[in-house]
Amino acid sequence: MSCLTDAVRFAVIEQLRNRLALLLVLFFVPLWITLGYKVMADDPVRFFVRPADRSITMDGNVITQMSGALHSLALIVGFMMFLATARSAAFDRRLVMAGYPRLCLALAKFTALVLAAAVVAAYGAVWMRMFWVPQQLFLLAVGLFMGALIYGGIGVMLAAVLRSELAGMFLVIMVSFVDLSLQNPIANPAADSPLLRYFPAYGAMQTVVTAGGLNIVPWQELAMGVLWALGMVAAGMTAFAVRSRSHRTTGSVVVAPVHSVGSPGLAVLAAGSRSVSGPRGVPSDQRPADQCNRRDSPTG
Repeated sequence: MSCLTDAVRFAVIEQLRNRLALLLVLFFVPLWITLGYKVMADDPVRFFVRPADRSITMDGNVITQMSGALHSLALIVGFMMFLATARSAAFDRRLVMAGYPRLCLALAKFTALVLAAAVVAAYGAVWMRMFWVPQQLFLLAVGLFMGALIYGGIGVMLAAVLRSELAGMFLVIMVSFVDLSLQNPIANPAADSPLLRYFPAYGAMQTVVTAGGLNIVPWQELAMGVLWALGMVAAGMTAFAVRSRSHRTTGSVVVAPVHSVGSPGLAVLAAGSRSVSGPRGVPSDQRPADQCNRRDSPTG
């Protein structure tokens, strides 16, 4: 259990160090929610709510604000999880090679994803409440949470299978753009198409709109959103576990405990000179660590 606690603590710290993502949450989300409501026309727009099996009429600026809030939160959480997973991949592999439980690392990333999605969803719902009164504020936050969770899982999955940060970010942006733009009746008059039910954020979008205009609970769409969220998170965690597999060749990796003042019980990973294969094309006896060891060892 201590391994999970340490892993979660460092995963959360890693997210808090992503200053760009924090700035986007603090300033871009309120800006987009405000502009979507103030700039767009408030002409009535019909939106087909599948849980009620009928169309409801809502102001166009409210529809735009809900779609934009869901899109921005999904992008930000996907961006946060993608960068965190991609940049810690090499260190995670070293931890696994040293014997650190892979399950603890995967659960820590899942916990950080859930926390990030919950915080930004609550933040977005509170900001939307400042402009209009939804029928079900808590359900509105749940819909935003599902969308953020789905794209956070997509971010983890892409970081585990792609080598390029640019490619991963491009895919997150394009998938979310196609997904949510086609569900907006202002941008797509055929937003009631049955094909949209197979899109990742369909359940989240239906939940958000239902929360804004009706007093019913869309159980089927909630279940659909939960399944998409769990599926993407499971795919991301599986890809992460596969990518962080140990690639030991011969010998073993020694884990030497170090009792430091600030982190008792943590370990320093000390590998023998021939226990782990070195960089490609560099013999293990020519690595800098081994040369330093030879210089420091007493000569006969």
